[in-house]
Amino acid sequence: MSTIALIGKPNCGKSLLFNQLTDAGQKVANYPGVTVETSRGAYQDHEIIDFPGIYSLDALTEDERVAISGFEAILHSDTLSGVIIVLDGTRLESSLVLALQLYKRITSHQPLPVLFAINFLDVLTDNQLTLDAEGLSKAIGIPCILFSAKTGDGLEELKQWISTPTNLGTAHIKDDLQAQAAQLTTDFSTDTSPLIEQQNRLDNILMSGVGGIAFFIVTLLILFQSIFTWSGPLMDLVEMAITSIGDVVTGQMASGALKSFVNDAIFGGLGSFLVFVPQIFVLTFLISLLEDSGYLARMAVICHRPLQWFGLSGKSVIAILTGHACAIPAIYAARTIESPKQRLITMMAVPLTSCSARLPVYGLLVSVSVPSTVFLGGLVGLQGMVF
Repeated sequence: MSTIALIGKPNCGKSLLFNQLTDAGQKVANYPGVTVETSRGAYQDHEIIDFPGIYSLDALTEDERVAISGFEAILHSDTLSGVIIVLDGTRLESSLVLALQLYKRITSHQPLPVLFAINFLDVLTDNQLTLDAEGLSKAIGIPCILFSAKTGDGLEELKQWISTPTNLGTAHIKDDLQAQAAQLTTDFSTDTSPLIEQQNRLDNILMSGVGGIAFFIVTLLILFQSIFTWSGPLMDLVEMAITSIGDVVTGQMASGALKSFVNDAIFGGLGSFLVFVPQIFVLTFLISLLEDSGYLARMAVICHRPLQWFGLSGKSVIAILTGHACAIPAIYAARTIESPKQRLITMMAVPLTSCSARLPVYGLLVSVSVPSTVFLGGLVGLQGMVF
C-alpha cells in the first residue's frame, strides 16, 4: 500500500480533509493544537498520514517536533508516493512560505510528487474573493488545487491527484522564499485583508482589556449556569422517565429478591447516574460551540497574563477547560505549550479540574448543601453560582 502524507499549518483544515478522505472521524476544532499526533487512515489503496500542524521547520512545541521528526522519517520511506501540503487560501502568503520550505525539504530527500491543496474555497467565494490556482501552478511548476474541506468542493480533483500523483515538471523555487510568496500572492490572489480586518474588528471587542475580560467572565457564568440551573428541566425529565419505566417493569413482577434487585439496583442505581447525563451533554455541547466559534483561541490570549502568575501559559486555559470534559485529551492538548515547565505545570493541574466523572458528585453535593434559590425569574440560580 502506497502512502500519501498530509502536512501544513495549524488550523488550515488539514485534519478535516483527512476525515473527508478516510471517514476516520478525527477530532477537529477552530484553534491550533487539536491534532497532536500523527493519524493514519485508508483511502482506496493508499494510506493517508495526517501530521500535526507546523508553523515552520524549526520546531517550537512538542506537537511540532512530533510532526517534523515523523515527516522527516517518512520521507525516507519507499512506500511514500506523494505529499499534499495544505494551504490556507485566506492567508496565502504565510502558507506559501511554509509550503515552499517543505517542497525544498522534500525534494532534497527524493523527487516526490507534491500537491499544493489550497483550502477555504467556500470562504473566498462567500466574500467574493478570487484565487487563481491554475496560474499559481504554472508560475511555480507545482500542481495547485483550490478546494473546500468543509463543503467538499474541489475534492474530486484532489482525489484524482491522489490516484495518480504527478508533478508538472521543474519547480521554480527562489532563495528568498518570503519575497517569492509575497509576489505570488499579489499576482494570483485578490486582497484578503478586508476579510482579516473583519475578523480583527471582532477581536478588538472580544480581546480588549475591559470588554474582553467582561465577555470572558460572562461566558464562564453562562457555561456553568447552563450546566446546573438550565439543565434542571432535562434532569427532571430523565428522572421522571426512569421512575415511570421502573414502576411499569417492577409492577409486572412478583415480590421477592429479583424485584428488589431490578427496582433498587438497576432502576435506582443506574437511574441515579443517568439523571446527570443532561449536565454532561450540556457541558460537552457548549465547549464544542466555543471550539467551533474560535473563541477558545481568543480565550487563551485573554488568560495569558493572569495565568502567568501561576507559572502557566495562556494556552493552558484550553487544556484546563477541556479537562472539564475529560482529563486525558486535556493532558494531550498541553503538548502545544512551548515551555517545558509551563507544560508540566499544566499537565499536573488538569487532573484537578472538574471532569465529567466528578460532575455527578459535585452536583449531588451542591443539591444537598445549597438551597435552590433562583433570581431573575429563574435564569440564575444559587446552586449554579456555587457550582
